[in-house]
Amino acid sequence: MTNYSYLYSFNYGYHHSDLCKLESRQLFDKEEKNKLLFSNIKVDPSISPFIKKRFDIISSSENYSELLKTIKKENIRVDGFKVEYLILDGDSTEYAERLSKIRDIGYCINAVPDYYTPSIYYSLCYYKNIWYFGILIKQKTDWFKHKKKPYSFSNSISIYIAKTLVNIASKGNKTTQILDACCGAGTVILEGCNSGFNIEGCDNNLKVYQHTIDNLSYYNYTANVYLTDIKDHKKKYDSAIIDLPYNLYSQTNDILISNIIESTAKLAARIVIVSIENIETIIKKSGLKISDFCTVEKRGKINFTRNIWVCEKEIGTHSDKNNTKS
Repeated sequence: MTNYSYLYSFNYGYHHSDLCKLESRQLFDKEEKNKLLFSNIKVDPSISPFIKKRFDIISSSENYSELLKTIKKENIRVDGFKVEYLILDGDSTEYAERLSKIRDIGYCINAVPDYYTPSIYYSLCYYKNIWYFGILIKQKTDWFKHKKKPYSFSNSISIYIAKTLVNIASKGNKTTQILDACCGAGTVILEGCNSGFNIEGCDNNLKVYQHTIDNLSYYNYTANVYLTDIKDHKKKYDSAIIDLPYNLYSQTNDILISNIIESTAKLAARIVIVSIENIETIIKKSGLKISDFCTVEKRGKINFTRNIWVCEKEIGTHSDKNNTKS
């Protein structure tokens, strides 16, 4: 009934809508719509702040009774399972009926369930007149602990943005070598480490460099961090992230911004840049092509907008990454 292997469900506030859609374009080559997305690309939901669940489709049918027959034919024998109903946009199935259908699915599985500490979640959902049965993979939320990291700054990007930047830079491929070019207190590096990415950082400020080292140590993460100016760094990477210095702690100008971007472009062919100013002209003068873009509003005592620029070197095409992103 479907040509797709996975169904993803998303959740986000209105102020993160554009950011989520940018991440979706970079991970899946298309945008989520109504907080849903069908794809054949496999992504671990725990790498994203917005993907809450991945539904691995086993079977589907317009006829619910036929779906039950198909599930029985699967002869599933996995003890410790639990069945959950996944409510999607447009599904008006009442609560009592959902419970009834969950029981139906349970009776089709030849194994012992575990309702409290399940080893696997099976799921049923209904979308656009089609019933789907599959395995439900939920987002792990252990990255929330980074909200209480020992060192941070008032102008630091949120862990939501940091997590997204890693995904955009890598396009979800964990073999990608990533550099956080102005790593500050290590907000981006922490999220990369937590999600299992190959990420390093550098900063020329001894104090913030030490903050990064201490934050990594606090969570028992391991990553290379270099006390060096980006113009003096020599190691090459697949991609890089630049959260440009700004606000009360740094004095920036067009020349400094240009130097940071040009120095980073010597090390990586793909660069994701965060700025609070319109730096489109500077980016293009640095020999980079802007392939995608979004804005994110910061709300608090001081309100401002962050711009996120996805940039590529204007050179030959690069080899495609593996289609699996987990």
